[in-house]
Amino acid sequence: MLRIAVLASGRGSNLQALVDAIAHGQLDALVAGVFSDRPDALALKRATAAGIPAQAIEPRAFANRLAFDEEFFGRVDAAAPDVIVCAGYMRLISEAAVQAHRGRLVNIHPSLLPAFKGLRTHAQALDSGVTEHGASVHFVTPDLDGGPVIAQARVPVVAGDDAESLGRRVLAREHPLLVQTLALFAAGRILLHGDRVHLDGVPLSTPLQLAANQRFA
Repeated sequence: MLRIAVLASGRGSNLQALVDAIAHGQLDALVAGVFSDRPDALALKRATAAGIPAQAIEPRAFANRLAFDEEFFGRVDAAAPDVIVCAGYMRLISEAAVQAHRGRLVNIHPSLLPAFKGLRTHAQALDSGVTEHGASVHFVTPDLDGGPVIAQARVPVVAGDDAESLGRRVLAREHPLLVQTLALFAAGRILLHGDRVHLDGVPLSTPLQLAANQRFA
């Protein structure tokens, strides 16, 4: 059974999607712990309600990012996760922590990477005039939102969209995207070799795509 640690700074809707998928037999996994940099994060309450160990560590108690990450990821590692999922975790992670967890640290980002890295992705998409937006699950590297992309879900931009409406539709696709990607991890089908994502031992030329029927095409 795949052991997952979830890092979250906010409401934890992707965490809830994982909890629900596990409960309904859609994901053979266990959320071994939820970790946050914000004691008031709703994600922690979701975890507690589901009987999942939850911890928060405040960054201001540490001299710098490296010191914080040493303590934070020490606690994450104590949960013995196979995969660590950044699901709305808003802190930059130190290079030392990233490298120590290479190939086991993934992030879900609300854009079709490599487009629109960083924050305000929905507004960036609308400002750029693209007709398609979406979400990506990628391996975390020291390059912000720049690690190899595993899978994506696409969402059309429609007339009258604003950042809020577009964001709602993207979020609805994030949930199955994350669940199905982690199901591939649980089946032992996804690995990172060098800078390439491998599926069943074969390097991907493009990210896996989540089709309209919410199954990988």
